[in-house]
Amino acid sequence: EEGSFQGAADRLLKSQSTVSYAIAQLQDKLGVPLFKYEGRRARLTETGELVLRRAGQLVDQANRLEQVATDLARGWEPQINIVADAIFPREIVLRALERFAPLSGGARVELYTETLSGTHELLINRAVSLGICGLLPTGFLGEALLEVRMLAVAHPEHALFAPGSPIDEATLASHRQLVVRDSGSYRRLSSGWLSAEQRWTVANFEESRDLVKRGLGFAFLPTHLIEEELATGALRELPLSHGGERSVMSSLVYTDRENAGPGTRALAEIIEEESRRAS
Repeated sequence: EEGSFQGAADRLLKSQSTVSYAIAQLQDKLGVPLFKYEGRRARLTETGELVLRRAGQLVDQANRLEQVATDLARGWEPQINIVADAIFPREIVLRALERFAPLSGGARVELYTETLSGTHELLINRAVSLGICGLLPTGFLGEALLEVRMLAVAHPEHALFAPGSPIDEATLASHRQLVVRDSGSYRRLSSGWLSAEQRWTVANFEESRDLVKRGLGFAFLPTHLIEEELATGALRELPLSHGGERSVMSSLVYTDRENAGPGTRALAEIIEEESRRAS
């Protein structure tokens, strides 16, 4: 990771000779070379790469075991981090947290709201204990929570509502589309129809809704976010020839269900209950 014995020594706050001696002792005990030397640089052998990966797994397991022991001693984990994809109804999360507060025992809660791969990154990096997401990241299992409906909508005076037959894809593509930015740092995911010639990208669904209400384009928005606008006529569903409505199943994901603390489990159970009430 550091590229040299000196780099490793600096990171570990040890002398280089101490690190070199420890590596030599490890190689003697294993009976296999872990490094090959190219001039002054030391590079891992294939065996060394394998040992490094396995050692990383063992360190992770040891850290998890230590965390479990600490949580059991305390009876409750000191902090619970959770991420909810922006597509999920915010009201459900808030109601769940409201019910959880009297049970929390002073535990800190950090709530993230992300979109697409931003949710995935926090789960994959184990930065959160729980996640609510639409598309499950690779390697994770989830419990179905709630089906979120998405509708194609626009301001009632938008040109797309001009008299005529249902709107086909070519016509839709000729108008400005408002889309929500993927909040991930590295991976970029796409979701839904993105074929408009002109797209404006915003930070969240609320901004997208507000721009659509001003007649600045059309968007696919969660119905729970636009119920009032549809009821009052501030927004109208676009009469697309096909694909005007789609559904996204939101799921609850543990980053480590087996070792989840009692607070995490309690919050997860409340989220599931509130989702059932809303469905």
